[in-house]
Amino acid sequence: MDAPSELGDFLKSRRAALRPQDVGLATPPTRRRVAGLRREELALLAGVSITHYTRLEQGRAAGVSDSVLEAIARTLRLGEDETAHLKDLARPTGGRRPAVPRAEQATPSARQLLGAMTDVPALVLDRRGDVLAWNRLGHALLAPHLPWQAPDTPGERPNLIRMLFLDERYRDLYTDRKEEALLAVASLRLVAGRHSDDRALAELIGQLSIRSGEFTALWARHPVRTCTSGVKSLHHPAVGALELSFENLCLPGASGQRLIAYTAEPGSPSDAALRLLAGTATPRPPATRPVAEGAV
Repeated sequence: MDAPSELGDFLKSRRAALRPQDVGLATPPTRRRVAGLRREELALLAGVSITHYTRLEQGRAAGVSDSVLEAIARTLRLGEDETAHLKDLARPTGGRRPAVPRAEQATPSARQLLGAMTDVPALVLDRRGDVLAWNRLGHALLAPHLPWQAPDTPGERPNLIRMLFLDERYRDLYTDRKEEALLAVASLRLVAGRHSDDRALAELIGQLSIRSGEFTALWARHPVRTCTSGVKSLHHPAVGALELSFENLCLPGASGQRLIAYTAEPGSPSDAALRLLAGTATPRPPATRPVAEGAV
């Protein structure tokens, strides 16, 4: 990813979303040539020089202070995630060459935890959305059409974001597919801002930009949001409608890996559907040998 252009695109997208009247400025009678606030209006409201702000939109953020970034964020009415994203883009991991992708693994203890969660669908993801491991109910819930061993082959690992745009069977699980796609892109934007030197992440974004017009359109809007918990409405081909709460749990020392677990309200129809699904899941997943560190 080109961090300087990403910074400029992000600022322009948020500036275009604000109207003069939104920030207390009088609307001139003549038609404005730009959507949203002009650069000079934003600079004035943020208390920074127009030259300084213009340099930021050009991606020249060297030496910019937190106070300046926070003033701009307040003026643009950025949320917490968006403000963090602005700072990530202004201070990229740059300078370093893109890192050669390495095959990550779920730790033995994480795999053991997954196996112990017999009544809860769960999986371990890396920061890019690659599935590193899943338990039998997680596999049955999200991707029963894929081989159980798929996460153990780095070159063929399922990626939940890729699947959401390119795998119709996975995409059809979600009742509100458009909202799920927006959340996926917003989360990916946040990760990409923090890891601009991640070659595998850039390749994923490039692939989706080429193969999915929907992804390209959403990416151009520059949404930014983290989603650590919430509710998913699904329609599973085997057990029907499901309303599941989910939690993202960061795994310590695992470089962005996280465990996602899904639960249903006890005694609810979704709880009954999960129990039914558990009865159809693979009873004894075949043992797999951990992938060697650094294998691709």
